[in-house]
Amino acid sequence: MNIGTPDLPMVALIAGPTASGKSALALALAEKHRGTVINADSMQVYADLRVLTARPNVEEEKRAPHRLFGHVDGADPYSAARWAAEARAAIAEAHEADRLPILVGGTGMYLRTLVEGIAPVPDIDAEVRAAVRALPVADAHAELARRDPETAARLGPADTSRVARALEVVRSTGKPLAHWQAERHGGIAGEVRIAPLILLPDKTWLSDRIDRRFRHMVKVAQAEVEALLARTDVPNDAPVLRAIGVREVGLALAGESNLDEAHFAGSLATRQYAKRQYTWFRRQPPPEWERTDETQTNRLVERFETKLL
Repeated sequence: MNIGTPDLPMVALIAGPTASGKSALALALAEKHRGTVINADSMQVYADLRVLTARPNVEEEKRAPHRLFGHVDGADPYSAARWAAEARAAIAEAHEADRLPILVGGTGMYLRTLVEGIAPVPDIDAEVRAAVRALPVADAHAELARRDPETAARLGPADTSRVARALEVVRSTGKPLAHWQAERHGGIAGEVRIAPLILLPDKTWLSDRIDRRFRHMVKVAQAEVEALLARTDVPNDAPVLRAIGVREVGLALAGESNLDEAHFAGSLATRQYAKRQYTWFRRQPPPEWERTDETQTNRLVERFETKLL
């Protein structure tokens, strides 16, 4: 993930785990530096779940232009490739309007796809995909270990979606996933100057913040969860249904649990997700991308401003 040369147009990038303060920093930076906030969170693209995915509220969206938030219907398919194409267009729109594009989010795959480009994996045959998805994950992982041991060694036996993806690629193309990932096309790394800041706050602070935030979400997100689950056009495997809180709040609404149990389960799932994000953002981006444990928005804005010179 290349930062770029000084004579290229600037793109600010704010990343980190959920609840680390990314949105507040992005908005403060946008207000101070004529910015456009561009979403890089895979769940905040969906129109159905503003509260549960912690999307900016209506008043916050009025304070600066926001792009790629809540623009996808929950029944529609969506992908990192589509997001990267839309993000590229939003960045160009911001530059044309003499605004600072500010990418903000915690979906590392989205950011990597945009910056580095996408691997040219051929379309997977529908029958192959269906057959792989029908396998028990343990069987899929065992087959992957035989046909693509390098990828299998990186993935846990219970990592259902990634194991299935890797196996369907090798079944369909005859080549392992690493073969296709070695070559990428369409990244913006050579076209812009990236000013990155990765928020990695103290883990106890982050855990407490997640717990408080999800307690609030459980109370105010019931209507949107009920509306989403009542839809008959949303497939059972739709990504929007995997948003943390949908299942937990849904069980409470159905009388199979209560809101205290929904809060406990949702907070736990969010902390586990944040732990995975924390590890990814600590290890995966280039070492020259600045990491910080600062949590005060005004101080983070000051720190960011040194990057915009």
